[in-house]
Amino acid sequence: QVQLVESGGGLVQPGGSLRLFCAASGPISRLDAMGWYRQAPGKERELVASIGGSTNYADSVKGRFTISRDDAKLTMTLQMNSLKPEDTAVYYCHCQKWYDGAPRDFWGQGTQVTVSS
Repeated sequence: QVQLVESGGGLVQPGGSLRLFCAASGPISRLDAMGWYRQAPGKERELVASIGGSTNYADSVKGRFTISRDDAKLTMTLQMNSLKPEDTAVYYCHCQKWYDGAPRDFWGQGTQVTVSS
């Protein structure tokens, strides 16, 4: 069973930086797609960045956020720079695995990021 645990959230001023961490356990391989999603109050959960065969970013974070993973240590990070108030949300670590041709999604419990002066 895949388990994901996020850490690194907190309160930061606009223009500041934070680094989020995701510690994974279970049968995760380098072929499994992983990523970060976020959900702001009253909004749907949205993809922030994903990493697998390639990396992808939401337009709103391109040039400011960087996703990386270490498959040997089963960790994933999201470096967030030049943070804006609209980046405020709960950030979730995500992993997608395939079983018998069907995808299954795994989520962490989330970590709060608040950007405010």
